[in-house]
Amino acid sequence: MAPVLHFYVRPSGHEGAASGHVLRRLQEKLPTLQNVETELCYNVHWAAETLPWAEEMKKLLWLFGCPLLQDDVARESWLVPGSNDLLLEVGPRLNFSTPASTNIVSVCQAAGLRAVDRVETTRRYRLSFAKQPTAEMEAISLAALHDRMTEQHYPDPIQSFSPQSIPAPLKDSINILAEGRPALEKANQELGLALDSWDLDFYTKRFQELQRNPSTVEVFDLAQSNSEHSRHWFFKGQLHVDGKKLARSLFESIMSTQSSSNPNNVLKFCDNSSAIQGKEVRFLRPEDSTRPSCFRQQRGLRHVVFTAETHNFPTGVAPFSGATTGTGGRIRDVQCTGRGAHVVAGTAGYCFGNLHIPGYNLPWEDPSFQYPGNFARPLEVAIEASNGASDYGNKFGEPVLAGFARSLGLQLPDGQRREWIKPIMFSGGIGSMEAKHVGKEPPEPGMEVVKVGGPVYRIGVGGGAASSVQVQGDNTSDLDFGAVQRGDPEMEQKMNRVIRACVEAPGGNPICSLHDQGAGGNGNVLKELSEPAGAVIYTSRFQLGDPTLNALEIWGAEYQESNALLLRPSDRDFLSRASARERCPACFVGTITGDKRIVLVDDRECLMGKSGQGDAPPTPPTPVDLDLDWVLGKMPQKEFFLQRKPPVLQPLALPPDLSVGQALERVLRLPAVASKRYLTNKVLLVPYLAALAFCIVSCHSSWLSSCIGVS
Repeated sequence: MAPVLHFYVRPSGHEGAASGHVLRRLQEKLPTLQNVETELCYNVHWAAETLPWAEEMKKLLWLFGCPLLQDDVARESWLVPGSNDLLLEVGPRLNFSTPASTNIVSVCQAAGLRAVDRVETTRRYRLSFAKQPTAEMEAISLAALHDRMTEQHYPDPIQSFSPQSIPAPLKDSINILAEGRPALEKANQELGLALDSWDLDFYTKRFQELQRNPSTVEVFDLAQSNSEHSRHWFFKGQLHVDGKKLARSLFESIMSTQSSSNPNNVLKFCDNSSAIQGKEVRFLRPEDSTRPSCFRQQRGLRHVVFTAETHNFPTGVAPFSGATTGTGGRIRDVQCTGRGAHVVAGTAGYCFGNLHIPGYNLPWEDPSFQYPGNFARPLEVAIEASNGASDYGNKFGEPVLAGFARSLGLQLPDGQRREWIKPIMFSGGIGSMEAKHVGKEPPEPGMEVVKVGGPVYRIGVGGGAASSVQVQGDNTSDLDFGAVQRGDPEMEQKMNRVIRACVEAPGGNPICSLHDQGAGGNGNVLKELSEPAGAVIYTSRFQLGDPTLNALEIWGAEYQESNALLLRPSDRDFLSRASARERCPACFVGTITGDKRIVLVDDRECLMGKSGQGDAPPTPPTPVDLDLDWVLGKMPQKEFFLQRKPPVLQPLALPPDLSVGQALERVLRLPAVASKRYLTNKVLLVPYLAALAFCIVSCHSSWLSSCIGVS
């Protein structure tokens, strides 16, 4: 078995500052804690048969160290625990390789260390107490030091990256024919499908009419693709208010405004984006977008793309990760407008409850208010969600130009509480697209179904349904945490360059149709892409970041940084060359069939050589075999019955002895009024500095080449 080498980085001033922050945070819960020391550990998978020789070891020590420090990296830990110390190591879950590992491996291999194929970074803490720590103190410390959604505790140093499990077997089909609706109700509870009474009745009747039981994957698929999150049932539903049927749905009411607005729409409410009429502009285009080539100036009509979305439930459960994927999802909305568009800039906004900042009491904040245990507190949302969106924008290279923030939490005279318990994370963006790429082509039999972007991971499983639960907190915390996605902005940038290569292809854009992956994962995006023609999809053709995934997870996981597109077989070579250049996976996962069905074939066991009885090859199972017409097309409109409840109001009474200065001070403390520069400054500058650095390096490329020995 190939070894995992450990390289420990000595704590420096930066880690010391971080330790101080950790110490202050932990001492609130553990008063006997006296000191915290930290170190990083690089866990290197060395895939060669022999250990690294002296020169290779020297390179590794140099790569993981700081050029300005001497002997700051060692093979043994710098932290040795005493009798009253607690040594904890935390880091990423090992069932899939992290984005950081991908980048570190690229650097190592560029330095000639070909045997390095995975590097995961862990954090080690030595916590010193006034007395011997207990198991309870260890549990409290671990909860504060790592994110259980994306990280784990390592009782011992990592010895292997090999998966310790095999794909989990799928449960049997849901026995609707024998048990009726109760069978579906049980699956709804166990899988967190968020099906309401209408859904349960509708799908029970449907499968009874078909005279077959749905597979677990099919039920999961229907719950995600037809969730409130994905289908916007309320937005498009028939509303009855105070016993009176409204003439139009909310969606129709908004669309009707277009009849009296400026008629400059090019796209409206189309694929999560809209576009307005642009102008003819000059732009640069490469002669060959699949390899280094000269740029030529061209002129053409370009339209302005606008898009916006909210990412509320994930940001409430895991603010940083939820906000990163909110930004990433909106970027993909821009990318996938028409047959491909260019990302330009973004905005960010947040609505959350009372902040309750320690040592900063505000008279209108009620300390008795309770919050769901599986949701982050408003203050954490305000800080970490903004950090997450900014982190993603910096790494992708998109500036944030504007933002807003709202904080509200109060109790009305009748006892009703008004507060953003589930916060709002708003992400808006602008882009541009060439006029000739506005319209998507309909799917035709024989077209290739392609997934472009990061490999499949067991993340965001059931996100569409989890975000549609009517009373947030009804799900178990494990279902909620499993439903939140993780962002990989570096991979999204690679995918963005592949799409741009297609949009700028000298022979014309090979993309026929393009959709971003979001809620429902492959199950949703591939149905939308192939509707109404239908497609057959094969599990063996997906690139898996985790070999232990089963068919439900491959089909339903909402792993990020992935788009789906259609192209003709003749353009397969072009896309393969573009994706290889950008080191971005492009998987040809299926074919448009024309039979108006979506079929998922789980053929992995057949390809691994497991034969059936006799000489005949085994027939692979089809976990999904659904008619697109009744899955996405002919779905009846839901009805909603609402009753107005007039608020109980009281005359405004000013607090006694409140001066104008005090009132003004209170107003200025509101996040809605205060400066929003903290939302924009930390993400606005970095992309432009990177662009400036690129220009400087480009202008001095001959000097740079001579420095690093490249001709």
